[in-house]
Amino acid sequence: MFNPFSQLAERWHPSATMVRRAALAALVMSVVIVVTGGAVRLTGSGLGCSTWPTCTGESVTPTPAMGVHGIIEFTNRMLTYVLCAAVGWAILAARCAKPWRRSLTRLGWAQFWVVMSNAVLGGITVLTGLNPYVVACHMLSALALVWVAVLTWERAKEGDGPLRPLVAEPLRKLSWLLVGVTGALVVAGTLVTGAGHHPGDSSDVPRIAINYDRLVQLHSDFVFVTVGLSLAVIFALAAVKAPPAARARARELFLVLLAQAVIGYVQYFTDAPELLVGIHMLGASLVWIAALRIPLALRTREAAPAEPGDAVPAQAAQETAAV
Repeated sequence: MFNPFSQLAERWHPSATMVRRAALAALVMSVVIVVTGGAVRLTGSGLGCSTWPTCTGESVTPTPAMGVHGIIEFTNRMLTYVLCAAVGWAILAARCAKPWRRSLTRLGWAQFWVVMSNAVLGGITVLTGLNPYVVACHMLSALALVWVAVLTWERAKEGDGPLRPLVAEPLRKLSWLLVGVTGALVVAGTLVTGAGHHPGDSSDVPRIAINYDRLVQLHSDFVFVTVGLSLAVIFALAAVKAPPAARARARELFLVLLAQAVIGYVQYFTDAPELLVGIHMLGASLVWIAALRIPLALRTREAAPAEPGDAVPAQAAQETAAV
């Protein structure tokens, strides 16, 4: 049976460095799609294309009568193909590398299917007239893609051997608790957006039927909890002399959280200007990435023993050892 992936793997053997770069490109594009999706909402272009998967009932592309909103919405849709290309590069690089890292290939395919599901959610968002709950799910699905992309990138820098913890189990659980609280913070943020000032279109779009100020207060409470827990992780990692990379990542999360909190409070008291909200959405992605990278720095994996028949080029072997 003809398998194009196997055929390509016999002729192309990307280095470990290229595999890591491909995984990083997929991660960068996953953040870009979050930001551009936010731009669609903040410019009131959520219904710039009135239907899905075509832009109008008669045209795949926007018509001149649709104006700039149609162009913005259609451009965001087209960026999905760029994201797919980046994910495809990551899949092919992982599949063709020697030795073949099946776990990395599976993570690449997981990204692909999350992208497909998010595209469908985007279509449902348009077809439901920007229902705020569907919009929130669309955002959370995009952040789920960021999660898988971060895991793929970090795994590309490791081997495939057995997992070896670098700190005690309670500290690793504390780091995952921080991830969970950060996730709750992000979910609360999507609810604030769903009840807030930017429905995504100039028409009468339904909003989440919960008091906006109460949702903002809930979101602020999660900010305080997350910042406090991040400080606890910083001190705990310092106390046990955790690996420098883990301590650096904990400090990075704390700084990103502080910057994000300042932006959030400024946008609240300035009636949520579009530019600040867009920066805040970018910050949400960066906070999520920073939180996810902490527990991944508290364990390591050595290179797995080579399987029979796996010939490892000398350069690839040296790069794997360096990682």
